[in-house]
Amino acid sequence: MQQILWETYRRIRPQIEARLAEFRAVGQKGSDPDLFAELAYCLLTPQARGRYALETVEYLRTTGLLWHGTAEEIVPHLRRVRFRRKAEYLVRAREFFRAPDGTLRVREKLAPWLRDPPAARRWLVQHLLGMGYKEASHFLRNIGYGEDLAILDRHILRRLVAHGVIQAMPRTLTPRRYEALEQEMRAFARRVGIPLAHLDLLFWYLGTGEVLK
Repeated sequence: MQQILWETYRRIRPQIEARLAEFRAVGQKGSDPDLFAELAYCLLTPQARGRYALETVEYLRTTGLLWHGTAEEIVPHLRRVRFRRKAEYLVRAREFFRAPDGTLRVREKLAPWLRDPPAARRWLVQHLLGMGYKEASHFLRNIGYGEDLAILDRHILRRLVAHGVIQAMPRTLTPRRYEALEQEMRAFARRVGIPLAHLDLLFWYLGTGEVLK
């Protein structure tokens, strides 16, 4: 199984590196709306297809609902990403990052935390409704600051089981359990010689046939 993993990795590594470079560019040069759109994407992905979450964010962004819509106005457009509460998550996150003058200040609020991604993850989870360790890790990776954080969704966990890294799918993921499994995935990445962020996107490719986000 590891041979297949490595053969696939060698073939798609340029795609993975290009995608990670895009993430870093967003973190370094993206506007506050760009950063918030990435945050919105990560809030919409739980139990939804990544492609649907991406298309939903693009629609909300184009129509202006992502910037000004109420939860009630956003809900009808979340059918493909499930769960009405996600509209509330988006609105509350937007208000958290909004300055008194009405502008978004995502970069300014994040800046003190970005030198320590695990601390940034804890801070995001503490302050944003609907954001757990997985979503916070995903967001930080997608803006180039979480390449050593694992995004432990069900697809990744199934791959870890298949490769014998963990024995079974966890029923729950407390922060302590998440960090323990993250260490297991990090150790596996070292054993097979594939960087953690690359391994995440490789697993996703094996499951979906594309290197998305």
